[in-house]
Amino acid sequence: MLNCLIIEDEPLAQEVLESYIAEIPNLKLLANCRRAKEAKEFLEKQRVDLIFLDINLPEISGLNFYKTLVNRPKVIFTTAYAEFALDGFELEAVDYLLKPFSFERFEKAVHKLKIEAGNDAGFIMLKVDKRMHKVDYGQICYLESHGDFVKVILQEGRSLIISDTLKRLESLLPAQFIRCHKSYIISISKVIYLEGNQIKIKDQMIPIGQSYREKIKQQFERV
Repeated sequence: MLNCLIIEDEPLAQEVLESYIAEIPNLKLLANCRRAKEAKEFLEKQRVDLIFLDINLPEISGLNFYKTLVNRPKVIFTTAYAEFALDGFELEAVDYLLKPFSFERFEKAVHKLKIEAGNDAGFIMLKVDKRMHKVDYGQICYLESHGDFVKVILQEGRSLIISDTLKRLESLLPAQFIRCHKSYIISISKVIYLEGNQIKIKDQMIPIGQSYREKIKQQFERV
């Protein structure tokens, strides 16, 4: 059971989150907070596993509020503005929900949290030949499909070649990874810039597929 907290100043948005949380068996809502000060006082007294955090709070942005927390719970950001998505993922958010969001989209975000927990919330096991390699999410820059194989490009310059599919890996990776092309999955935190229909990561320009452009636009609002 995951103890969760809603930090949201809009009553209607609170009600939506409450109803969605009630539909997920392993989520337990502890409280609703409308202001950052109220939430901070609650978090000092009560252990919370997951926060549903609105970015547009009255006194302080949800992003800046989350940065002030010493022992940060997992967070799923909620907002009506897509331009904050990159900032949210740089804080290692589980997901970023753009209002108004459906129950299916909410459920998918919570499912990502389960995937992270199953992978010790920080790494994935990749099979190379007969060896299982533990790879931290922070090491991965992007994944590139090559037929029946996937090349995983790592931060330190090396790569791993695994027999797998991007579709399966996409279902295993947490929210900071996004499909931008039929042949590529990228780590949002490793993006240097976007230019036209390409994304710069390390020294590589990665294409944005036509069917993925709207999704990328929602994440970065600069494509």
